[in-house]
Amino acid sequence: MKTSDFDFELPQELIAQTPLERRDASRLLTLDKVTGETGHFHFYDLPRFLRPGDCLVLNDSRVLPARLIGRRPTGGACEVLLLVDRGENCWECLVRPGRKLRPGAQVIFGDGELTARVETELEDGKRLVRFQYEGIFLEVLERLGRMPLPPYIKAELEDQERYQTVYSKVSGSAAAPTAGLHFTPELLQKIQDMGVAVCYVTLHVGLGTFRPVKAEDIQDHEMHSEFCMISRETADTINRTKRGGGRVVCVGTTSCRTVESFAAEDGTMSERSGWTNIFIYPGYKFKVLDALVTNFHLPQSTLIMLVSALAGREHVLAAYAEAVRERYRFFSFGDAMFIS
Repeated sequence: MKTSDFDFELPQELIAQTPLERRDASRLLTLDKVTGETGHFHFYDLPRFLRPGDCLVLNDSRVLPARLIGRRPTGGACEVLLLVDRGENCWECLVRPGRKLRPGAQVIFGDGELTARVETELEDGKRLVRFQYEGIFLEVLERLGRMPLPPYIKAELEDQERYQTVYSKVSGSAAAPTAGLHFTPELLQKIQDMGVAVCYVTLHVGLGTFRPVKAEDIQDHEMHSEFCMISRETADTINRTKRGGGRVVCVGTTSCRTVESFAAEDGTMSERSGWTNIFIYPGYKFKVLDALVTNFHLPQSTLIMLVSALAGREHVLAAYAEAVRERYRFFSFGDAMFIS
């Protein structure tokens, strides 16, 4: 199967630049994965498509304000983007300007409460950077860091919490699990009150989620790795749902990849943690997931391939074409789909 098989035309003006004032006011396109039938609703209508006995699986990862604007001792401006914590105050980072930030280069952030030294150069232009600070690193980041918004969002974010889900808890993501941005506490409570179990996994989203598939044949694509965790409570909830005949409804491709990575062949779950580089594309047989809440994804991306594995490439591309005609908003701050 070719990467070009997952392309579609998207007018630039449909790429959402800012979140809606009300999280659950976004539109919701429903897609029947068997028939391809679609419907048009709003996200606050989601409960009507859920059933007592279902369970909703949410990713509680919290986005690090990982974009740091600093200066070199000479006064030149620079930027450091945190990617992976390598321990001992060292992070794998992207830096700009790369030609100025070679091993040994020093960087100062804020009034000097955070400083850094470039240790080594890594592959793909990355750097290993060692930070110096007093106190707790996450608290320093909260004061000095900015949200690492995707490259297709050009507008500045006024309220940084709008790039966090309302249930975000475990810091570590370089990008938001955006399907969850539509939920409000009130909507989640309404869903629980109707007899739907709500449980959480953690997958720390890497910037590789925005990396285009460059291989002509999708099977030649090397998938990025991300760290994820499933608690015993969540595993028990999913197993109980399956035994009772309910559906496992994952919110976002990250929740989907987590449960599918750790499921046994018979679909049962247990408490697990570790790295996953699972690549889900058409032909994949889902072991756990029955339905998916998701946003609209980039053309030729691994995410649209995952959605196509669930609902079929033809159905997905037809639904995307309909969303374009109906002027849905796309990508991170855009509208949502419910595939069942």
